[in-house]
Amino acid sequence: MAGFTRVKDVLENYQSSVYEKDVEKFLSSYADDIHMYDCWDSWEVTGVAGLRDMVTGWFTGLSEEGVLLKVMFTDLVVEENSDLAFAHCAVTFAAHNEESGDKLRQITNRFTYCFKKENDVWAIAHEHSSLPINGETGGGIFNLR
Repeated sequence: MAGFTRVKDVLENYQSSVYEKDVEKFLSSYADDIHMYDCWDSWEVTGVAGLRDMVTGWFTGLSEEGVLLKVMFTDLVVEENSDLAFAHCAVTFAAHNEESGDKLRQITNRFTYCFKKENDVWAIAHEHSSLPINGETGGGIFNLR
């Protein structure tokens, strides 16, 4: 695990590793016993091994499509004490063509993170992404922000 001494360092690593499509760098943001509720495909992911499978598929798909994904955190609120931190924010994922740089699409999700500090290093222990649901269609609403 990388030596993230600030919660902000973990989130910056998240951003850069997604853009670089670097699976191992991405996973370094997470605790080995990560518990994640994601908006895509499955109810939950537990453990870094399960997360590795999910992220590898995600990054492979982006590479095959020729997409660079830029991540932006907005409305970020972080509360922390010596060993635990909590954050919530909106996270925008903007897909750009790898060659031209043209923006292709974007979505914005709501995220909640729980961080824990072990041996003076922060890691994401729990992550929950969510979307508001359209009451008429039952589908997720991705771009209210």
